[in-house]
Amino acid sequence: MNTDKKIQHSLNDLIEIARDGSEFYTEAAGKVKNPELSALFGQMASHKREIVNGLSADVAATGGKPAEHGTMVGSMHQVYGKVRAALGDTDYAYVSELEESEDRLLDAFKDTLADKDTPAAARMAAEQFMPRVVQCHDIMRNHKQALKAAS
Repeated sequence: MNTDKKIQHSLNDLIEIARDGSEFYTEAAGKVKNPELSALFGQMASHKREIVNGLSADVAATGGKPAEHGTMVGSMHQVYGKVRAALGDTDYAYVSELEESEDRLLDAFKDTLADKDTPAAARMAAEQFMPRVVQCHDIMRNHKQALKAAS
C-alpha cells in the first residue's frame, strides 16, 4: 500500500468514528429535555463535524475519497442509547452513551498516533485534532460523573 493510500485509510477510520459522534450528538440534542444538555450536545456535534471536515480535506489532498458514512458500531451505540433513554433517565442514558462514543474516538486517535506505521501526514492531521478530542472526551466524562453522583 503506498503512502497516500495509508494516509487515506488512517484518516478515513477517524472520519467514520467522528461522524458517528456527530450524528449521535445531533440526535441526542433533539431528544433530551434539559436545554443545557441540548446546547452542549449541539456544540459537541459541531466539534465532531469540524474534525470530519478537516480530516476529509486532508484525505482529499492526497487524491483520496473521504469516508461518507459512520460505522456499524456507531449505529449500534445510537440504537442502544435510544433504548436506554426510553427505559429510564433520558439525560443520563444519552450522556453515558455519548461518553462511550468519546472513549471510542479518543482510543482511535491514540491508536493512530501510537502506530509506528502511521504515515507522517496522517500523524500530523491526528495531532492537530487531538487536543479537541481530549477536551470533548473530558467534558462528557465529567458530565457523566456529575449526573451519576446526583442520582
